[in-house]
Amino acid sequence: MKALMTAIVMGCCLTAGYAQAEMKPMSPQQSRMGECNKQATGKKGDERKTFMSSCLSGKAAPVAAVKLTPQQRMGACNKQATGKKGDERKAFMSTCLKG
Repeated sequence: MKALMTAIVMGCCLTAGYAQAEMKPMSPQQSRMGECNKQATGKKGDERKTFMSSCLSGKAAPVAAVKLTPQQRMGACNKQATGKKGDERKAFMSTCLKG
């Protein structure tokens, strides 16, 4: 009986070691999925879908997904428009403020 138990335990140990050796490393897409999932914590519904889509494609989160007050949007656009003058600045600010 003791020999049978020893054989079973040894068989389990060898099988566990073999199963671990068979595991493949994660692909870059799988790694990206894990990272995006961590970053999407707290998001739900369409917001999560949009975020995950942009994250998995390697793009930054879209500005429209972040809800800014008009004052915050104006401040952000002003910072981005630094160095632009005249009609160029006017056109940039118009498109930036529209989102």
